[in-house]
Amino acid sequence: MVKEFKDTTQNKSIAFILGTRPEIIKLSPVIRACIRKNIKFIIIHTGQHYSYELDEVFFNDLSLPKPDYNLHVGSCPHGEQTGKMLIGIEEILLKEKPNNVVTLGDPNSAFAGTLAAAKLHIPVCHIEAGRRSFARSMPEELNRLMIDQISDILFTPNETTKQNLINAGIEYERIILSGDPIVDAVRENKKIALDKSTITADFQLTPKRYFLATVHRPENLDDRRRLSNILCAFRELVKKYNYPLIFSVHPKTRKMIEEYVISTDGLLLTRPLGYLDFLRLEMDAAVLLTDSGSLQEEACILKTPCVTLRDETERPETITIGSNILAGTNSQDILDAVEIMLCSSKSWDNPFGESGVSDLIIKNLIDIAT
Repeated sequence: MVKEFKDTTQNKSIAFILGTRPEIIKLSPVIRACIRKNIKFIIIHTGQHYSYELDEVFFNDLSLPKPDYNLHVGSCPHGEQTGKMLIGIEEILLKEKPNNVVTLGDPNSAFAGTLAAAKLHIPVCHIEAGRRSFARSMPEELNRLMIDQISDILFTPNETTKQNLINAGIEYERIILSGDPIVDAVRENKKIALDKSTITADFQLTPKRYFLATVHRPENLDDRRRLSNILCAFRELVKKYNYPLIFSVHPKTRKMIEEYVISTDGLLLTRPLGYLDFLRLEMDAAVLLTDSGSLQEEACILKTPCVTLRDETERPETITIGSNILAGTNSQDILDAVEIMLCSSKSWDNPFGESGVSDLIIKNLIDIAT
């Protein structure tokens, strides 16, 4: 059931549908572009991420308007979650009648928003189209495949993702090579983070002499061995290099660490950090260790070496250019990967486009909406 309906009587041109931390961050410069250009829009929040640390803090940090609607779906099995989103989004779209719908990436929020709009014959514009891990065991991979097939316009980050779309049989006229708005998000917020965040001073950190880590993917959390190996590697890194390791801990990650009784001795554990604080830490980390797709991109843009705690990635271009290395979850492999990345040249080029991606996307959106 839809909750927190505002009494909005004026139809809007664009409906942004989001529900997770990466969607909020990556859509923030696109939403800001709408505000600068006085373009009408609404924000529909599914509530897929719902804690303050994973949701509201990002709207505050990024000075974004509060969502017009929040479905408060929360955490539940994929089918139930997607079904609740479909019901709520459809009701809102029928009421608001936007000219088009914008989704981003691969969360259930993006899939439900795309499917609801497509069934109502509202044009769908999918940002960050063409990502592929080629691992169908990942729920996100299935979402990517379906979203790209039913969207009307596909904004794709680079030639690699564009080719993935062409290989999937998607018509050239539906594809726009735009770059990724994560470039605008990082560059717009980097200076703000430098000016406002005091987290490196608060933790008394020396630039390039600390590690930063996140772990949240189900394949790592739901397997005791994988999570134990990752945490073992984190502890060994602290001992080997005598660097602090700041571990931003997702609520589900904390729960599973406690359930499995895994030691975190020697690690600096924090609650999920706000975007500006995390961005500030990313800038000066010696290495970022993560299983997040979006953070692989951010680290690449910030020239911070990345070690990915997965067996595959939908950002293979980061591997090709040398900003990232796939380590899997074997402890020794993680240690070896960190050693390699500490010695990396950091001279790679950014493969996600130049600044101005958001303005390009908005220009095309308005052409579609009018």
